[in-house]
Amino acid sequence: MYNFIDKFLNGITMYRLVLYYLCALIAIAAGFGAFGMLPFHPLDLLISTAIIVFICWVANNAFAKTFGVPANVESIYITGLILALIISPIKPSQYLSLAGLPFLIWVSVWAMASKYIFAIRKKHIFNPAAFAVALTALTIGQSASWWVGTLAMLPFVLLGGFLMAWKLLRVDRLVVSFLLVALVVILGIGISKGINPLVSLQKALVETPILFFAFIMLTEPLTSPPTEKRKILYGAFVALLFSPAIHIGSLYSTPELALLAGNLFSYLLSPKEKYIMRLKEKIQLAPDIYDFIFRPDRRMKFTPGQYLEWTLGHSPSDSRGNRRYFTVASSPREHDVRLGIRFYDKSSSFKIAMLSMDPGEEIVASQCSGDFTLPKDKRRKLAFIAGGIGITPIRSMIKDLLEKNERRNLALFYSNRDASEIVYSDVFGEAQTRLGIKTVYTLTGVNDVPSDWRGYRGRIDARMITKEIPDYRERLFYLSGPRSLVTGFEDTLRDMGISEKQIKTDFFPGF
Repeated sequence: MYNFIDKFLNGITMYRLVLYYLCALIAIAAGFGAFGMLPFHPLDLLISTAIIVFICWVANNAFAKTFGVPANVESIYITGLILALIISPIKPSQYLSLAGLPFLIWVSVWAMASKYIFAIRKKHIFNPAAFAVALTALTIGQSASWWVGTLAMLPFVLLGGFLMAWKLLRVDRLVVSFLLVALVVILGIGISKGINPLVSLQKALVETPILFFAFIMLTEPLTSPPTEKRKILYGAFVALLFSPAIHIGSLYSTPELALLAGNLFSYLLSPKEKYIMRLKEKIQLAPDIYDFIFRPDRRMKFTPGQYLEWTLGHSPSDSRGNRRYFTVASSPREHDVRLGIRFYDKSSSFKIAMLSMDPGEEIVASQCSGDFTLPKDKRRKLAFIAGGIGITPIRSMIKDLLEKNERRNLALFYSNRDASEIVYSDVFGEAQTRLGIKTVYTLTGVNDVPSDWRGYRGRIDARMITKEIPDYRERLFYLSGPRSLVTGFEDTLRDMGISEKQIKTDFFPGF
């Protein structure tokens, strides 16, 4: 069973998983409607959903063409399905009323418009679905019912949250901070009114959309902060405003208003930008590894080791969509932006389209994020363990140290199948000469080892680490590479007595 889930989840991106999850909720809700478990006819739900998604698609393509920005296919459908899950389906008798087709069209258009009109440097600030339903409530008096937050839908909302946590290989601290603070506020308000805490807790989980809101809307990567500490603050801030008992005068809080306030708070914490990258050149570094050198439309600000979301419009796109997360291999002081990417025999349509790019063609990069960065304490002893193309964030960090002429007590273990796959050795060689950074190479394909090879043979293990860095217990370890390699190294380090606090992994949502 576990292997089946792993195989299914590894074959799709996080965006596509969310899309499938929302489609499943619509289908399940239609079934419940047919049996009277939800207060609407399944056909009404399906027609309303189709109208919303179609209008979103038309509007988004029109805005994308007007503003000269590639359309994100999954984003259109995800926003449309979220709207369908929080707006009550319309009945045939309502089609011509303000609460019918005009409402669905109005809310769908504004959801798409918010991404382009309310944007700074081509980066939208507000969650599109939350913005649209808040605006319609203020302008035409039609608001979201959040019908997905019902007892019948609860098990399936939880199941989707479980699958996303499995996909991420961790519990999102943003979700945890939101749920903890929101429930504490709700329980506190209930106790002040003499309500039994268990009753308040039951109502919060069963009769409100708190879980759907946390799993789907709060975690939207484009409107949430880029680092873990800021995400925790963001989740807590939204939670403080989430309870319907919170109000300013006659204006009472709603989930959408709480999220919009949080989006603004997130932007003030960490302004986000979108960059148009023009391909300068492609360099083949190894048989299946290429460096893509891009010239951004303006100087990019990031911390070495962080990643970006990359959007490349192409058709047809496979189940993995037109967006990817790639770690930047260049340093902030380099004028060009460098990506090191490995290609496989059965690469995704995204990678195939990327490999076919010609100099001068454009790709969009946004949402600079990640905590896989060097500690501020320059005296901290460090150890990097990388496999294959997982070396890219480490190249960024070491190149930055070279340019600043900054010495750190750092050792790098770099594993590849054969010698032809080793990349960026010029940077690491210079770092060893100028900064004293130790680089340890090992090859796992023992039958393809060159006769003059002077490095290790076999996988990085406790024996190799102990021999090269006897003070390993004092070091902060950075792990980067394929999922199996990273999890394997985590197990090795734990067996060596290294605590969780001493391990950082190169993680991003598309993993």
